[in-house]
Amino acid sequence: MHGQSLSETQYVVLPPSKAVVPGVFQNVIVSKHWHADLIRDMQRLRGRVYAIDGAVQPEDLTSDGRHKMRTDDQSWHVLALNHYGKVCACLRYLEEHYARSFDDLHVRHAALTRSPMLGSKFRRAVEFEMEYARQMGTGFGEVGGWAVAEDHRGTLEPLRIILTTYGLLELLGGCSGVATATRRHHSSSMLRRIGLSSLQADGMEFPAYYDPQYRCEMEVLRFDSRHPNPKYRGWVHELAAHLSDAPVVCGVTPRGRKSVFGGFEIPAEPALVPVA
Repeated sequence: MHGQSLSETQYVVLPPSKAVVPGVFQNVIVSKHWHADLIRDMQRLRGRVYAIDGAVQPEDLTSDGRHKMRTDDQSWHVLALNHYGKVCACLRYLEEHYARSFDDLHVRHAALTRSPMLGSKFRRAVEFEMEYARQMGTGFGEVGGWAVAEDHRGTLEPLRIILTTYGLLELLGGCSGVATATRRHHSSSMLRRIGLSSLQADGMEFPAYYDPQYRCEMEVLRFDSRHPNPKYRGWVHELAAHLSDAPVVCGVTPRGRKSVFGGFEIPAEPALVPVA
């Protein structure tokens, strides 16, 4: 994770539109145009990757090939940019600690909810995780929207974008929650190696299930950013430190912070340091 591997991509964070950005982030940038460009680029990456995998159909995408989700504006996004400044990997975290019950969560749309045999157990299991987060005093939410460009598969990037997101969650004060993960490309097994585990109810681990929306087998996993696999803990701390200095690009001045530019938006498309 040191040296050359960290310089292969540059990380950018996009906060939710109404978020309070913690002071730990040292490089907060207000640029409506750059923020919009990054969102569109991220959605194009998801659209291309998911369409190739068969997880979405052409009619699920916008006319310019973007995979838009209504949670995009409400989520924290970790983006990896290649040396051209284009998004080559992405992952999002939807903070939902204000949710009062399962019915307020995005994960209520998971196909498992509609299972006659497992639906009620799934609900209880997620609500148990919500209560666990309250007792621990951590944030609670859902991780998803994972995509990696084809030319970055077989590199460290799929692993690094996950560990960097763990670093983001630690910078946010520690977060736990759930993630729905496909078995395609061994995605769910990679998440398990990092420290995620099966969601449980009544002493039973939830089995993999077929999701007709994404046309593949999925698993529901639980995570706690404070407890990654010990093998990766040092990497998470290193990437969190790296992320605290990375650009945090906001479309509007975030709540609770004053713009260092006196209310004026910085010029569009600020230059990124090219990668050697």
